[in-house]
Amino acid sequence: METRELAVVAGSFATFQVLFSVVSPLVSSAITPGYGRQPPTKFTEWNSRLVSTVHALIVGLFCLYILCFDDEVNANPVWGDPGLVKLNVAITCGYLLYDLVLLACNWSTMGDSFFVCHHLAALYAYGYVLTRGVLPYFANFRLISELSTPFVNQRWFFEALKYPRANRLVVVNGVLMAVVFFLVRIAVMPSYWASVFATFGTAEFERLGLAAQVAWITSCIALDILNVVWMYKIARGCYKVLTGRGGRRLKGGAEVSPASPDKKHVNNHTD
Repeated sequence: METRELAVVAGSFATFQVLFSVVSPLVSSAITPGYGRQPPTKFTEWNSRLVSTVHALIVGLFCLYILCFDDEVNANPVWGDPGLVKLNVAITCGYLLYDLVLLACNWSTMGDSFFVCHHLAALYAYGYVLTRGVLPYFANFRLISELSTPFVNQRWFFEALKYPRANRLVVVNGVLMAVVFFLVRIAVMPSYWASVFATFGTAEFERLGLAAQVAWITSCIALDILNVVWMYKIARGCYKVLTGRGGRRLKGGAEVSPASPDKKHVNNHTD
């Protein structure tokens, strides 16, 4: 890995840590009155989700720029010039490392084995991009999935602020979350895998070597399995909201949200 990429990974890790511990509490207190009324156990997750949204917007928009304007990467998806992609991947690796540390330090309230698997699989695959500069198109294409994260996080913010599930903003965000998640994580699978299969047997594919080939294919399979599981959970939740089945009834007719504050943490991707 070059010094530049190492510096970006380290800088990204430090920047997201500062955003989590300093910037997010200050900004949230200033623009969201309900932030100060959250129970102490909610502050960590609130700040982590705000940082998650910032990361998703930076990386997702950078990804779209590369897909539209980086001709060398699009022309040679296996060995194209990885310069911009490596920067984007380095930002994400710094974020993933920061988030793994955060999860480890708050496992009792935020721990999620699926989430850890997602992060480790991504770091495993992205390591080849940073160290060897291979597969830039495919690595960048994967990052487009981050564009669904802001909607997932916003759903959690609405619940933390106790917005009714029938509230128009909640419903609109929920529908957008399901649609965008499907578009950037599920609908792109056929195109992505068609591009993968098109490289099989080519000289570029053989140059990768067995280790890189295994890292690439196995991590993609693992991530797509997780995406399908999360899509199912999101679709089920969206269906409940649209059909008015989002809560369970208690005696007296009161309705309680399935994601009430005393439930165990649900991570950014499984909401």
